[in-house]
Amino acid sequence: QVQLVESGGGLVQAGGSLRLSCAASGSIFGINAPAWYRQAPGKQRELVAAITGGGNSNYGNSVKGRFTISRDNIKKTVILQMNSLKPEDTAVYYCSGDVENAGKLRNYWGKGTLVTVSS
Repeated sequence: QVQLVESGGGLVQAGGSLRLSCAASGSIFGINAPAWYRQAPGKQRELVAAITGGGNSNYGNSVKGRFTISRDNIKKTVILQMNSLKPEDTAVYYCSGDVENAGKLRNYWGKGTLVTVSS
């Protein structure tokens, strides 16, 4: 069974950094069109960062210049490097992407990892 598994969340002070990682368990393949979303309490889920099929990176306006999405093709993971964190970055962060399963690309979501930024 294929699952996306996030790791790296935790508690950090404002101005600090965290590195989130996402991997596809149960699959030998990497994650296509990966993206990170987040959802803060009482708010809608929003796009944080994504890598398009053409290899370009897109970012939500609130994280531009502070967050970087990348891929580790050897480890087949997707990384979200978060710098200069602010209390408003506090949210559950979800990884999403397409993984080959039984000959088809299927979309998967992780269960999320909590990031808490203290002021």
